[in-house]
Amino acid sequence: MVNLSRELHVHRFGCSVPSADIRPRDPVLLALHGLTGHGQRWEDLARRHFPEFQVFAPDLRGHGRSPWEPPWTIEKHVDDLQQILGQLDRAVVVGHSFGGNLAIHLARAMPDRVAALVLLDPAAQLDPAWMLRLADATTASPDYTDREEARSDKVNGAWRDVDPDVLERELTEHLVVLPNGRVNWRISMPGVITTFSELARPAALPPRNTPTVLVVARRSSPPFVTAEFRAMLENHLGPALTVVEAETDHMVAQEDPGLVGAIVRDALINARDSASDRGVTGTEQ
Repeated sequence: MVNLSRELHVHRFGCSVPSADIRPRDPVLLALHGLTGHGQRWEDLARRHFPEFQVFAPDLRGHGRSPWEPPWTIEKHVDDLQQILGQLDRAVVVGHSFGGNLAIHLARAMPDRVAALVLLDPAAQLDPAWMLRLADATTASPDYTDREEARSDKVNGAWRDVDPDVLERELTEHLVVLPNGRVNWRISMPGVITTFSELARPAALPPRNTPTVLVVARRSSPPFVTAEFRAMLENHLGPALTVVEAETDHMVAQEDPGLVGAIVRDALINARDSASDRGVTGTEQ
């Protein structure tokens, strides 16, 4: 179950043209899942809404088929992601929840490589008391009796309005049988517990003038995007920030793939057009 290699496992979707033949002004999409997720979640969105663009969707450290060893800090996640982004000329980075938090940190670490950000209900600077409750609850009940209990947990939470077929694919791809006969997601539970602490850290902000779309899930309760964090982004980014309020729970891309697909596609096209206007080619940033 545990990948002991040093590199992240990366799912690739979209354009099937060899990377050497990709037009240098075409950005790629780096897609970052949230806590307890995996990169395969982005496949349907990529194939349906922006198939002409290359998509790189890693399993984050401690998730899926990527390495599970610590540290599980934001800094280590960003270091992992820099190894991927460093091989790409320009990327739009989309991140959901914890992935949105990492997307901001990655843009700060490699501003010349990040053409734009799409933050899907990002999780940053969350209430420490809430994170403690989640950590305690996860420690007390870390896994499930069977597939049905795992499904019930999803449909009674943030996945309640997600297409049942999407949930079935999630169960098939991401649920594994443990040595004790119970089941759980293909994740490192110590890594998950550690990440609750990381989510309570002060929020970072993207480099100024980074084109950024913030998607707020209006039915997420408690909200992941606090009024304070939203105001911080608005004051810092000014006209570079676009805010979209989605009538969804926290799983924005799964619940409203049409909305998210259009937002990401627009970001990719805008990044391509902006590079063309500036005459950017290859790594000339």
